Amino acid sequence: MKVFIFDLLPYGKHFDQYKETKYLPYPLPLDHFDPEIAARTYEEHLKCWEEMDKLGYDGVGLNEHHTTPHGLMNSPNMMAAVGAQRTKNLKFLLLGNLVPLHNPLRIAEELAMADCLSHGRILSGFARGVPREYNVYGVSMGESRARFEEAVDIIMKAWTEPVFSYEGKFWSYKDIAIWPRPYQQPHPPVWVPFTGSKETIEWAAKHNFSAVIPDHHRGLTQDIVGYFAKHLASHGRTITPEHICYFADAYVAPDRATAIKEYSPFYLYFVHTLWHHGSLEQKSSPKGTGYLSSASYDYIKPENRVGAGVDREGMMKTTLADIERKIDGGELAWGSPKDVADQLIAGAERMGANTLLLNMNVGAMSYEVFSEQIRRFGKDVLPRLQAHQVKRVPAAA
Repeated sequence: MKVFIFDLLPYGKHFDQYKETKYLPYPLPLDHFDPEIAARTYEEHLKCWEEMDKLGYDGVGLNEHHTTPHGLMNSPNMMAAVGAQRTKNLKFLLLGNLVPLHNPLRIAEELAMADCLSHGRILSGFARGVPREYNVYGVSMGESRARFEEAVDIIMKAWTEPVFSYEGKFWSYKDIAIWPRPYQQPHPPVWVPFTGSKETIEWAAKHNFSAVIPDHHRGLTQDIVGYFAKHLASHGRTITPEHICYFADAYVAPDRATAIKEYSPFYLYFVHTLWHHGSLEQKSSPKGTGYLSSASYDYIKPENRVGAGVDREGMMKTTLADIERKIDGGELAWGSPKDVADQLIAGAERMGANTLLLNMNVGAMSYEVFSEQIRRFGKDVLPRLQAHQVKRVPAAA
């Protein structure tokens, strides 16, 4: 299996004054920002990527967020280009550029540059983003799906056609030939995060893109993978473990109790406070905006629909007992090296995924803890995972 570590790149300081209320003010004004902390945060994460490269991890996962300290990666393309200069083999899985919000020709150009700068180490992901970011950029949430699909069409044409023109609803171009072109030909691999909406799954299957899927609810996961397999088949393709990346949470320690003691303060800060920043306001609600259709989840079995979408209210109520339950249920791979490896392999086999993307630094973990976790995992778990190969997708049977 290939193993990537997901890095949200959160601002390297806890806002302790807001932990009790679990509400981080939005927008968060200048007096909360320390440029020295921000500069240090970027440097420390780049040093961690260098360590990952030396230890043989396959790559790092990046994403794009705006106006929030839970992720300082406004431009994953810029971070990948910088990271490529500090590493030799590490790949950069971008999950992804929020293409409905930007000029897609610019995204195509930036990714081509990053791919050349890295000698072909870019895995390009495209995402729609959370509703908060549509408010930031003044883009209608109801236009999200149409903008998303049109933008990706443009990017693929820019990468693959000698000269292209495009007349769309949102963007139009005449006689364009971008320079540079991607280092990887005809283009970098494309990955798409799945949260359950059937429109995204059908669209990804049509283009033969690969999927990144969390496993928070096993019944839902099986429905998603099965639906993806069905629609790949409708286009004459057979789903394989190379189509799927298993997105999971992991933390390795001498034992389960130590893992909970070390990691739970960061995890709880994330699920209680950081992750919801700017998404609790009324204007950030996707309901009634057209962001999701009424039929987006109708393929999911009724008993599994409870797992679809983001339950922010439930996340904010998470307790230590909930963490223990999630570990026992296989949702969090926290514990000894053997337990973590066993659980991740079991999850990958269950999903049919030959790529892992692992969360092991949520909640603004300190550099010392994150770098030590990278070394622990790299020494005690990574070799076993990379020696294992997933060969089938059970939900496609």
